[in-house]
Amino acid sequence: MAKPFSGLQRSVTINNMASEDLDLLVIGGGITGAGILLDAAVRGMNAGLIEMQDFAAGTSSRSTKLVHGGLRYLKQLEVKLVAEVGKERAIVYENAPHVTTPEWMMLPLIQGGTFGKFSTSLGLYVYDVLAGVKRHERRQMLGRTETLKREPLLRKDGLKSSGYYVEYRTDDARLTLEIIKEAVARGAKAVNYVKAEELLYENGKLVGVRAVDQLTGESRDIRAKKIVNAAGPWVDEIREKDQSKKGKHLRLTKGVHLVIDQSRFPLKNAVYFDTPNGDKRMVFAIPRDGKTYVGTTDTNYTKNPVHPRMTVEDRDYILSAVNYMFPEVNLKPEDVESSWAGLRPLIHEEGKDPSEISRKDEIFLSDSGLITIAGGKLTGYRKMAERTVDLAAAQLKDEGKGSYSGCSTEKIKLSGGDVGGSAKFESFFKEKVREGITLGLAQEEAQKLVQRYGSNSSRVYEIIRTVGEEAKFHNLSLEVFVSLVYGIEEEMVAAPIDFFNRRTSALYFDINWVRKWKDPVIDYMAQRFNWKEEEKSAHMEKLNQYVHDASTAIPTE
Repeated sequence: MAKPFSGLQRSVTINNMASEDLDLLVIGGGITGAGILLDAAVRGMNAGLIEMQDFAAGTSSRSTKLVHGGLRYLKQLEVKLVAEVGKERAIVYENAPHVTTPEWMMLPLIQGGTFGKFSTSLGLYVYDVLAGVKRHERRQMLGRTETLKREPLLRKDGLKSSGYYVEYRTDDARLTLEIIKEAVARGAKAVNYVKAEELLYENGKLVGVRAVDQLTGESRDIRAKKIVNAAGPWVDEIREKDQSKKGKHLRLTKGVHLVIDQSRFPLKNAVYFDTPNGDKRMVFAIPRDGKTYVGTTDTNYTKNPVHPRMTVEDRDYILSAVNYMFPEVNLKPEDVESSWAGLRPLIHEEGKDPSEISRKDEIFLSDSGLITIAGGKLTGYRKMAERTVDLAAAQLKDEGKGSYSGCSTEKIKLSGGDVGGSAKFESFFKEKVREGITLGLAQEEAQKLVQRYGSNSSRVYEIIRTVGEEAKFHNLSLEVFVSLVYGIEEEMVAAPIDFFNRRTSALYFDINWVRKWKDPVIDYMAQRFNWKEEEKSAHMEKLNQYVHDASTAIPTE
């Protein structure tokens, strides 16, 4: 039986889209486009999505990987935004607890720092109320002794106390994928590496796109009653094709994160702290899977958005912030194992500093009918989707092209999230790990797979039972093999970088794992996809380039 979200079925998916008149077509496979696709599918629309790179390859795999409650928006008095993202955070956690984890965050109060004890306590209290924080996750104020007990690496000099509150850590790329997979399970169509090369019009109205498969070069026309531009950093490029880029436009800013092994930075507790140079910025340091990652920067970016990089200046800025707040660590450039750089597509407002521009989203409607959604934050993806699909549904109704119900995605469990809700995830996790061990996985491997795939780990285990024996013939461990097979057959892995970055996060959080397994993974993929030798070499070259770029700073731009 054909699997609608298999990397081996991409051309079938493109042909299916091209053979139908869709109700709604989304351009852009980041978290915003994913949310729109799911919302449209749940309402009964015949919806499709195309992404010119891999899903989440742009901003949606390059964030700080937090489903923010929006504490920092209080500083900008964005009260409504704090209330909305706080509630949205709880919804994400309930619907996808396998990719969302509560993380206690420490806000150290240093003599002469941005925050005083009273203002922090009050701010966190207001945040608790606005964001609807659960009782057991409400803020605490910790004294100096308790602060250092929980995080001994903090600077002692000038430390007075700390605020302690909960953020939610997520795997941004996997969250995006789980949303798309849920949409596809409900009848939507989605395909990666397909670019909207040209927009198609009839009588001045937008009716479709000329879509070009970036892997085969084949071109197909895809028609839809409504077309949504959710292309993130590329939304203005689509607006230019539509000749509707007027008034407000995007301003891209770059945020860089560094990854350091816990042996060099053994952080026990996530910390949110001031930078030392008076620029009024704050930085996160977060422990994850034996690593500590730190970020982010906020600088204007005007180059090609496809592959932003860490510069020497970015790296040194973050390292100096770490060494100021954690002086005993004394990090050096060679301690940086990996990095990522992401672009924030902010809506440009004249005369504002990048750090002060609101992260609010906005919808633009062109004369041709193109609906563009821009700005916004990962946490608000579901509400952004709701507003966008509400607009499309209202237009379709007015045009006599169908009537659709309101948004109900707050109740929809995402793919992999069918674990009995957040309260039951821990017991589900333990049971599934035990099952994985009986199938021959080491405990750590089973834990990694269940955390990554949630309720879809049942399908992963089915792969072990049916073809797991093949792993050794391909010089792959059982864990790598089943992740790869699942990725190809169920998550539209089409290139090695998809697997090593967006499906496993290994490029960022275990770069040596990538180096260890890249050759046998590419050999296996070449066999499954029938790659010619030059195709295989091109994929290897691209992966090697990404490994190099993640671990190497370029001269300051």
